[in-house]
Amino acid sequence: MTQNQLRLGVNIDHVATVRNARGGAYPDPVRAAKLAEEAGADGITAHLREDRRHITDADIDGLMEALSVPLNFEMAATEEMQKIALRHKPHAVCIVPEKREERTTEGGLEVAREENRLAHYIAPLREAGCRVSIFIAADRKQIEAAHRIGAEVIELHTGAYCDFHAEGKLAERDRELEALRDMSAYAHSLGLEVHAGHGLTYETVQPVAAFPEVRELNIGHFLIGEAIFRGLTPAVREMRRLMDEARGGKG
Repeated sequence: MTQNQLRLGVNIDHVATVRNARGGAYPDPVRAAKLAEEAGADGITAHLREDRRHITDADIDGLMEALSVPLNFEMAATEEMQKIALRHKPHAVCIVPEKREERTTEGGLEVAREENRLAHYIAPLREAGCRVSIFIAADRKQIEAAHRIGAEVIELHTGAYCDFHAEGKLAERDRELEALRDMSAYAHSLGLEVHAGHGLTYETVQPVAAFPEVRELNIGHFLIGEAIFRGLTPAVREMRRLMDEARGGKG
């Protein structure tokens, strides 16, 4: 991979959602992860939620054993999740906010209000060799707090941008995109590696992929949905193509 190429992390949570709707073992998220890897994914993302509504502990075991690309382990900042991460020592750990009543992650983590607790929470993860990422809104205060607590990576929440696009609120969409652009540059200037994700589709990915400071996009729900119609391998390859095109090719 060249310095300019953007990494694609494929989130396979919602393969597990489909499996859990009926019970049993099919469809298998680990099989989906391997297919995504073969189709051009540079990493796999999985969120082990406290209520285990999609990904399970056994899925994490299987992914750690099967993958040859890095696993990005999304989790809430709880003692239980810290113990699981320290046992597995995945390549990356992404700390996300989590509420039982939400359908999906609704916003970025409030780092500034919990700076001291989070600093102590991520220290053992860093010592174990995990790259710690913080999932936050495109907000200067949160970026500065993430930097102070010792995170190496931030992942900017693109959900508001994507929602505005879907709702046809183009002025709001463009303002959110501008904030994402500005905060990508600001985080990079602090020495943070910048990732982005949540809600990205074929229609919305290219403006974000074009930001030179962004090194990785994590995309899941849309790709799993698109896989119903075209298959997972073509779905991932098309996202990969659009990302590369937005960066001016692969070089």
